Amino acid sequence: MACYAGAMTAASWLGALRLQILHGWRRGAFSRKAVLFAMIGAINAVVDYAVFFLARALFTHWPGALALFAATATACRCAGAGTVSFIVANLISWSVAVTNSYILNASITFAAESGRQLRWRAYFVFVTSGVAGWLANTATLIFTAQVLLLPVALAKAIAIMASFVVNFALSHYVVFRVRHRPALDIRDDA
Repeated sequence: MACYAGAMTAASWLGALRLQILHGWRRGAFSRKAVLFAMIGAINAVVDYAVFFLARALFTHWPGALALFAATATACRCAGAGTVSFIVANLISWSVAVTNSYILNASITFAAESGRQLRWRAYFVFVTSGVAGWLANTATLIFTAQVLLLPVALAKAIAIMASFVVNFALSHYVVFRVRHRPALDIRDDA
């Protein structure tokens, strides 16, 4: 019975989430935010791309990095040096892009929710929730580049799209969610 009650709670939560999405979409707030988030995401995609390929180029010409990646791959017995290089370059590019994303989204997309204030706590929540996006991005990158054998540039583009979906959902519903405001107490003193 406890499992059934938990399932009902999850079902209730999903139903409420669905209604909230539909209500937000009808009012246009959700769609405006999605468009702004996508525009900022396009800027961050350029940042992510540029930093990723710059890091990869630097790693290729830096013998110390290549040796470290090979040693890491040997120690973990879980990947090759090329995969470790992908992961490290992706982590660096993601870190730069997520910081830029927080600044722009707090200032533009979710300005009403954030008060256009940059706060360390909100930044760390944003980064923490963005880890899910980074994991989606990295898994998609590795899968599309090394399993599907797509060109790295195309694999990176697909990885960025996968992380967009995860990042927007978490930003909208977790990081910059509208806090419940207390109802106004209107009294008729007459």
